[in-house]
Amino acid sequence: MTPTPSNVTLMANSIRALAMDAVQQANSGHPGAPMGMAEMAVALWGRHLRHNPGHPQWVNRDRFVLSNGHASMLLYALLHLTGYDLALSELRNFRQFGSKTPGHPEHGLTPGVETTTGPLGQGLANAVGMALAEKLLAKEFNREGHAIVDHHTYVFLGDGCLMEGISHEASALAGAWKLNKLVALYDDNGISIDGKVAPWFIDDTPERFRAYGWNVIGPIDGNDADAVDAAITQALGESERPTMIVCKTTIGLGSPNRAGTAKAHGEALGAEEVKLTRERLGWTSEPFVIPEAAYALWDARTRGLADETAWVDAFAAYAKAYPGLAVEFARRTDHELPKDWAQTAVDAAVAAHVKAETVASRKAGQLALEAFTKALPELLGGSADLTGSNLTNTTSTAPFRLEADGSSNGGRHINYGVREFGMAAIMNGIALHGGLIPYGGTFLTFSDYSRNAIRMAALMKLRVVHVFTHDSIGLGEDGPTHQSIEHAASLRLIPGLDVWRPCDTAETVVAWACAIESRARPSALLLSRQNLPYAPKRSLDEISKGAYVLAEPSEVGLSKRAQAVIIATGSEVQLALHAQQDLAKSGIAVRVVSMPSTSVFDRQSAAYQTSVLPRNLPRIAVEMGATDGWWKYGCAAVVGIDTYGESAPAPVLFKHFGFTADNVVATVRAVLKR
Repeated sequence: MTPTPSNVTLMANSIRALAMDAVQQANSGHPGAPMGMAEMAVALWGRHLRHNPGHPQWVNRDRFVLSNGHASMLLYALLHLTGYDLALSELRNFRQFGSKTPGHPEHGLTPGVETTTGPLGQGLANAVGMALAEKLLAKEFNREGHAIVDHHTYVFLGDGCLMEGISHEASALAGAWKLNKLVALYDDNGISIDGKVAPWFIDDTPERFRAYGWNVIGPIDGNDADAVDAAITQALGESERPTMIVCKTTIGLGSPNRAGTAKAHGEALGAEEVKLTRERLGWTSEPFVIPEAAYALWDARTRGLADETAWVDAFAAYAKAYPGLAVEFARRTDHELPKDWAQTAVDAAVAAHVKAETVASRKAGQLALEAFTKALPELLGGSADLTGSNLTNTTSTAPFRLEADGSSNGGRHINYGVREFGMAAIMNGIALHGGLIPYGGTFLTFSDYSRNAIRMAALMKLRVVHVFTHDSIGLGEDGPTHQSIEHAASLRLIPGLDVWRPCDTAETVVAWACAIESRARPSALLLSRQNLPYAPKRSLDEISKGAYVLAEPSEVGLSKRAQAVIIATGSEVQLALHAQQDLAKSGIAVRVVSMPSTSVFDRQSAAYQTSVLPRNLPRIAVEMGATDGWWKYGCAAVVGIDTYGESAPAPVLFKHFGFTADNVVATVRAVLKR
């Protein structure tokens, strides 16, 4: 591209025209931010971003995140103009059913979209995760003269992203981790839906980011492509710190009557204002018509192919010098598990079954991780300041720290600090980058803090594992603020999330293995603080189906058919087994079903579900949590808890709230009597 003023104007106005035309046709959307950020886009996408429109998944591409996802037409315009497989017809169908141009960018739907954004601030956190992944993989795979992992992560963000608290969590970590290949461009237009933000957003943003340890450039004129270009060039020379470029812009730039106002933010300009804007810009093309000269200036296909080809050649030289590393890198970036993974998982489950240990399921999770982190170098652990409680660290995962030169020490366990939401969104970014499988721990009750990032992981079908310990009133003396009641049920409501609540060491190993194998679903593992006896079982084969018959009446000395089914999860499986034994003394035969994952069980065939839960038998569910979710299984009764807990030792709480074998027995008797 020849960087002349006329070329910049043509390129920027192409974005403005597409943005206002698409929003006007849809009569829905946000034209102002794309129009205000057009020159920022020209500077980054036209002069710096290394990407290949012909191969959006090239592993060493620069990553671009639009954190202020309501400005989606900026990204769609850029993808179309630079040569991605996003036809003009898709822009015409902006925000329409079945199009590749939804209201907010969606990963996996639109080629070139790196992450799903819209919930403000999370895109910035995703970008931090991507930059961290680049840093970790560079340390692991690069060798002198062979920098096969070497790219930048860029993120556009707005006032709303910075007002969301997650921006503090993620940005503080980015500074602590010295992510010098992270470059954020802040669209400082001073406008949000409610109007000028000055009365409620008075932060000194440059000083705030300097306090995080960032390199801050600006404020600069964000509507001057050359100024933005120079700032990006300066940022690329930074060797220790992430960079924040503060770009002062005018929202809706080019609109005679709406530029600089909230009216440009979240609604179509209107036919008359679009006409006036075209006149102001000197844009004579019809709606959705872009001059060929603009396409020629924006087209990144030739340059992108050359960049990727150069990398492919460099990787070939790397593979010749380090064949083992090259094979491992390819496996990891292809999201494949090692060939011996299946045997590793089986061996770990069998070992747990043979040892039959009585331990808390959080400890069982650590035992599983000892085997799996040793076998899988891509497993990247962490905890939100609760490592000693979550037990997410292993002998294979040393703490992640920085060397004197700011590079990674090779550690694989991250101390996220008290930042549950930031941790969850950063893990999404790590998973999106590729090459690593992230997991992170906190208490189950704090899943409320991270819930929206968990939801985004499910929406994007990411392999992310959330370890939630202290899963019930079994937490004890810390009381109702920390005791989970509704959290298991709440997480089970998230479409595409697999929630596991295992009852012993074997179930925990299987849950972990399934989470690792789940390429298109995030997982949540709900683990106990208190010790859980091993539940004897004839086979391990059906645990991975989410629910299975754990004990038939014959196993407690009765030769008759079951009269009822007790369904239990986690620590309550032991209550079910004790109740089965007590009921057998009176000749009452029950089947005990362990259901570690309702979501996985619900995906099984109707025939399998019926074999586990026969239609003609009454069902009684037992779980230390909210009861609502259990009625879908046609339960005649649920032993649960629909109030908050109390502060007391766990055994006292179990008795107080009815989580005793005697109460389960009484409940079964009452059901059968009815």
